[in-house]
Amino acid sequence: MNPEGTSLIENIAERLGTNRLILPSMRISDIIDILLVAFIIYNIVKWIRQTRAYSLFRGIMIIAAISLISYRFHFYTLTWIIEKTFSVGIIAIIIIFQPELRRALEQIGTRSQTALSAVFSASKGDDITMQSIDHIIAACMRMSEDKTGALIVIERNVAIGDIVNSSGVSLNADISSQLLVNIFVDKTPLHDGAVIIRGNRIVSASCILPVTNAEIGQEFGTRHRAAVGMSEISDAFIIVVSEETGKISLADNGKLRRNVGESQLRKAMKELVAKKEVKSFGKLWKELKR
Repeated sequence: MNPEGTSLIENIAERLGTNRLILPSMRISDIIDILLVAFIIYNIVKWIRQTRAYSLFRGIMIIAAISLISYRFHFYTLTWIIEKTFSVGIIAIIIIFQPELRRALEQIGTRSQTALSAVFSASKGDDITMQSIDHIIAACMRMSEDKTGALIVIERNVAIGDIVNSSGVSLNADISSQLLVNIFVDKTPLHDGAVIIRGNRIVSASCILPVTNAEIGQEFGTRHRAAVGMSEISDAFIIVVSEETGKISLADNGKLRRNVGESQLRKAMKELVAKKEVKSFGKLWKELKR
């Protein structure tokens, strides 16, 4: 290379400051420190995704993104409102995540390593299949004929691990119509409460759900109110069988669909599977584009 070319490269390097670039020294303790921090952050994010806090966390991230956009494009009024809101951000976060934070601290303090690993290692199962849906429908129709009260919660995108961990009895069993019917038979130990289904597993029974404060009708009892209440705080698909009339109702997105027949129930649950398949394809397409 000629002297002029060498001089040009040195001039560019000097302007960029790369000729004075000094790499920091790395110790073994620094590597361990970085790995520990990464492990803690990973498990915290994983835990958040398994509770309703994940939806709240995403909402906060959206607000943060809007604040950055408003600051970049000089939306002064919007920036002022967001700044005033975030001035009490830490207190707001503590209030918003109070149930999840309290539950996590209680488990850490009382159950030590076992409870901590349980909180961090909770994971979703596979998407629900048509075979599992057939078993659920068969059980609901049988209980409807016998007027056996039932409350079945099918977890979707918003994880409800906090409900599973805080109440009920862990089962982790395959879905079968016989098992579902036996769980809800009157006077049996697990009949009072809700069954939680995640993927193709019955993860828990006799779970206590939050009750709605909305007016849904005087003819509906605690099961229906709990179903609507659960659908208000998550995107779960909830089936209720009335103990008095044997009629089947569906709760979704804070609304109660009454007097559902077998064909309507099957159609609704097929749509549930179809939405899962569309979402899975979307995720795969994103990964392929990357």
